[in-house]
Amino acid sequence: MNRVRRMALKALTYPIDLKKNYKLQRKLFIAAHPYIKPLYKLLDKKIIFKDREIPVRIFKPNIRKEFKVLLFFHGGGWVTGNIDSYSYICANMANATGYVVVSVDYRLAPEFPFPAGAEDCYYAAKAVFTDHSIFRKTPKEVVLIGDSAGGNLAAAVSLMARDRGEFLPVKQILIYPSTYNDHSDNSPFPSILENGTGYLLTSKRIQDYMDLYITGEEDRYNPYVAPLLANDLSNQPKTLIITAEYDPLRDEGEAYGMRLIEYGNNVVIKRINDALHGFLSLPRHSVYVIQCYEIINRFLYEEI
Repeated sequence: MNRVRRMALKALTYPIDLKKNYKLQRKLFIAAHPYIKPLYKLLDKKIIFKDREIPVRIFKPNIRKEFKVLLFFHGGGWVTGNIDSYSYICANMANATGYVVVSVDYRLAPEFPFPAGAEDCYYAAKAVFTDHSIFRKTPKEVVLIGDSAGGNLAAAVSLMARDRGEFLPVKQILIYPSTYNDHSDNSPFPSILENGTGYLLTSKRIQDYMDLYITGEEDRYNPYVAPLLANDLSNQPKTLIITAEYDPLRDEGEAYGMRLIEYGNNVVIKRINDALHGFLSLPRHSVYVIQCYEIINRFLYEEI
């Protein structure tokens, strides 16, 4: 990375007490990801889960050959983000892949700590996989996908699906996912120390997000919070893991892929050089976004 870009990133990596100011962080996230309607072919629906409704937004691609679905869980550290702030990303995802994208508006911490958001994602997935009344016809394929905390939730849903036996995804795509429970200087992963300051997302902020997400230390060791700690990673979907070179979460995402391989799963791990955490939100003509969807499409269409 050149010196000028490095200095600019350092200046933009502003300190914030996330635990005290998470509501401000939500507003900043929304301001940085504006929702403009009606630029997209979308449909808002609700999935009934026990005594509440889980909002979902359906994005239709401009060109579609077959009815296939990407079930998307957004990032934001389990604390920020929603289907509005991710609508541009999801619309681009639909058009870039030719898949219908279903974005899940799961509950956020700390108002709704773990396992609320994970359970919302699980029951949304269960509905998409088993209740075909959501669509007019049955999807030929449903793939789980998420970025950052959403990648964590996609991995958790796959583990939950295996453990509960109600449905089982065939494929999952985890984009720079959080998979471990320690992002302090004691982390075993070099990327936490190498990229934990000065690259927009800091290791301190990751720790704060997780502290807001969980209710106690026992949650920190739950495999649905930290999938890398699961005792058994067998019988998981065919998995694509995409990481970014200058991301604190880079190494734990790649380590999760290696552990999945150890348990006999089909896994593809790709690192995007020179990229930062969160690159998926860049304009669709960004070289990193283009490269990401080239990898995703090769995975979806069985070329890798």
